[in-house]
Amino acid sequence: MSFNDDAKYSGRGVRKSGRRTGLAVGGGGLGLVAIVLLSQLLGVDLTGLVGGGTSGTSSQSEGTALTNCDTGADANADVDCRVGLTYDSLDAYWSEQAPAMGIGYASPMIYLFEQAVDTGCGSATSAVGPFYCPSDQQIYLDTAFYDELRSQFGATAGPLSQLYVVGHEFGHHIQNLAGTFASADTSQTGPTSDAVRLEVQADCFAGAWLGSATETTDADGVPLLDPITDAQMADALNAASAIGDDRIQEKAQGQVNPETWTHGSSEQRQKWFQTGYTGGAAACDTFAVADTEL
Repeated sequence: MSFNDDAKYSGRGVRKSGRRTGLAVGGGGLGLVAIVLLSQLLGVDLTGLVGGGTSGTSSQSEGTALTNCDTGADANADVDCRVGLTYDSLDAYWSEQAPAMGIGYASPMIYLFEQAVDTGCGSATSAVGPFYCPSDQQIYLDTAFYDELRSQFGATAGPLSQLYVVGHEFGHHIQNLAGTFASADTSQTGPTSDAVRLEVQADCFAGAWLGSATETTDADGVPLLDPITDAQMADALNAASAIGDDRIQEKAQGQVNPETWTHGSSEQRQKWFQTGYTGGAAACDTFAVADTEL
């Protein structure tokens, strides 16, 4: 998916971040059990988290604004700028869609980092992949993950799949605002568990946004994104498939154990992405469907 060359980036929402400080307050921190549960909740492996972290009490450095990211042409040429204009499109979509769903909307921030970063959920390395931290309501992304999608997961990792990754993490933010995190039971695993339902709902939300993304505009009313082509859609579906639990388990262990799933299978992730793309956010209630329909 390409950005309109003439679209203007707002400069909001995305910062290049160094390491954050002031996280360990009063001896707080994430224990191993909490990290495992959070990993299940977010659909990423956060067991590499170390150090402190307290809910809602961390200090936040402002980071630095993106530079040389003024237009859609810049986004088409540079991955950091691509995240910036992706943010503008997602924020425009959810600022209208979330209230229509009865969800009070607040914009998150996206922090681009290299190698390691301190967050409200603890200190993380790039090994955990992109993730959303509910405690500080921020998204963290090392764009080197896109290279790992190709080298480790076998994905094509083209521009639309990169947008899908950001849209998925934004979907976790919407779940947090909606109270879905708080009400979900993440103590269980398996193909119909709440952990999987959370994950595939975030996929569905990413698809819903992309289905309407060509309608989002910059401050001057210029469309941010060009229409999606069939090849670009195949690229996004390829990414969703590559990070399915079954694909990852088979690649890492040579066998598949559905009872341990927390992300969803390749089929589930593709299915719900497409459900959102064709049906919009209203079609994304993964907690309402029967186990056989998940």
